[in-house]
Amino acid sequence: MSRLKAVVAFAAAHRRLFAALQIALLAGFFGALGWGLRGSLHSAVHDLDHANLALFGLGCAALGAYYLVFVLGWIRILAEWGIEISYPAALRAEMLSMLAKYVPGGIWTPAARVVAARRAGITDAALVTSSMLLEAGISAVAGVIVFVLSLAFVDNVNAPLAPLIVFGVVLAILVQPRVFRPLAGKVLRRLGYHRDLPDMRGRTLTSLLLFYSGTWVLGGFALWLLLRSVGAHPETSSIVFLGGTAAVGAIVAVLFFLAPSGLGPREALMYTLLLAIASPGRALGAVALNRVALTAVELVLLLVGGLFLRGGNRPENAVATSTGSLDAR
Repeated sequence: MSRLKAVVAFAAAHRRLFAALQIALLAGFFGALGWGLRGSLHSAVHDLDHANLALFGLGCAALGAYYLVFVLGWIRILAEWGIEISYPAALRAEMLSMLAKYVPGGIWTPAARVVAARRAGITDAALVTSSMLLEAGISAVAGVIVFVLSLAFVDNVNAPLAPLIVFGVVLAILVQPRVFRPLAGKVLRRLGYHRDLPDMRGRTLTSLLLFYSGTWVLGGFALWLLLRSVGAHPETSSIVFLGGTAAVGAIVAVLFFLAPSGLGPREALMYTLLLAIASPGRALGAVALNRVALTAVELVLLLVGGLFLRGGNRPENAVATSTGSLDAR
């Protein structure tokens, strides 16, 4: 516990140092990336100049649908643990935590979710953080499964398949209720929370795995539209592969936490994978548009959840109070 507090205190006392380190790493990464892709940049700029705005808009709409559906998974996890939250409040919490990834430091993503959930009446900070980790873990396992299965539809994919499968297997073990619950409980106790997490039924975990697999396919449809908007002509059968590509990109974004929202490493890996179905210039253009679409859609949905969908907080407060709080110790 003392070591953990020492690390947190050191990070808080040297925020400028960490920010400077992140900026330096990103500058070096983008410099190397720009040098390596210098032959494709001109073609990508040309494709972006002639991008089909209607298809780009449809791609953003599909990406928005992906997020709107994705939120239901977190609601289901909380419901399994006896916590109810309205859809508008869950949407605001999800989008706020997504946008918090752009803030250097890595800690702001769970912090934003905790703050948003607290405003909705859910005061169990440890439970909210654990639900977020479980959400990310199950979604990542589903993404790896979708990607591996999609390789049957696409040839010549240059992907680190072996480490990706190992990563997926490890995560699949960690999210199992018999592993996640005691492991998370041990971590929570080190942080000062002395209550175990609620249990989760195996059938709920299975249904969530299938659910998140479906969301990645929807995300693949969005990426398919973005590819078409820059002049590429991917086959319809590649949508599942593109969903897996989006999932692997999201996993990389989490692992490279020093890069805000995975900016750079995520795009580099997605570009490499997209070369299997698109030319270098169009793959680079689609990756650039994907980043623009991600940020724009997250901002719009945060505004939609904050300005137009504001009901449903009173029942949440009642449920949060009756359920109890991990903070009350």
